[in-house]
Amino acid sequence: MNDYQLIDSGEEQKLERFGPYVIQRPCFSAPWKPLLKKPWNLVDAAFSRSTDKKEKWSSKKSLPKSWVIDHVGVKMKISPTDFGHLGIFPEHSIVCDQLDKMNLKGKKVLNLFAYTGLVSIYSALKSATVTHLDASKPAVQWAKENAQLNGKELSIRYITDDVMQFLKRENRRNSVYDGIILDPPSFGRGPKGQVFKIEKEFSPLMELLRPLLAKKDSFVVLSSHTPGYMPSTLTTMLEELSPKADIEDYEMKIESEKGRSVSVGCYAVWKR
Repeated sequence: MNDYQLIDSGEEQKLERFGPYVIQRPCFSAPWKPLLKKPWNLVDAAFSRSTDKKEKWSSKKSLPKSWVIDHVGVKMKISPTDFGHLGIFPEHSIVCDQLDKMNLKGKKVLNLFAYTGLVSIYSALKSATVTHLDASKPAVQWAKENAQLNGKELSIRYITDDVMQFLKRENRRNSVYDGIILDPPSFGRGPKGQVFKIEKEFSPLMELLRPLLAKKDSFVVLSSHTPGYMPSTLTTMLEELSPKADIEDYEMKIESEKGRSVSVGCYAVWKR
């Protein structure tokens, strides 16, 4: 069962279904004309950014404060935020597809920039032991709520911290992980105001990850939404971990069954 659907995209917008609600949001990677017409008239709520940079929701139907959907077998709480987010990046289902190719049972997995926990919970449901880290305390609390929705005792350790500071401490502890999953933002702030800019931190980030990876049968799944970053960009960055590893890179695309699909970033998989 999957309660998420990309219905169509176009004119820098995407039309999505989250459970019973059809929602329209900005999508600058969709400059084309929409393929469908009727579904765009059935929007329950829309998020817009005006020319004066004011952001707001408008709705034809009164949305609840939150509701729950099933996405790739994970129950997730959906809640409209002031920034237009809903508490889930649906395209991370692609990351979950890659994890299906790994035997996660008993593996120690680190999920960085982990947001509200879709990938962490998915990994834990596959019997991995997961460390979930995000700099946002509300996001980590949201992830805990999502884990509880799934009705099982999941092996997830939650940490609110700056990624770079945490990784430095993990290196001093000689910590080792079988797998690392990360989706670094273009720009972010740590809980103490630490600034993360991907163009400055990407290479140092790779340097901190290298010693944490198990010498055998380890993996990294790296995804990015940063404009201008290509799949080959991620491959080049992952080569800093070990040029002898197997690396594959891909476009991160949300498929629409009847409308226009849309690319929202890229991802790469590193294995050894």
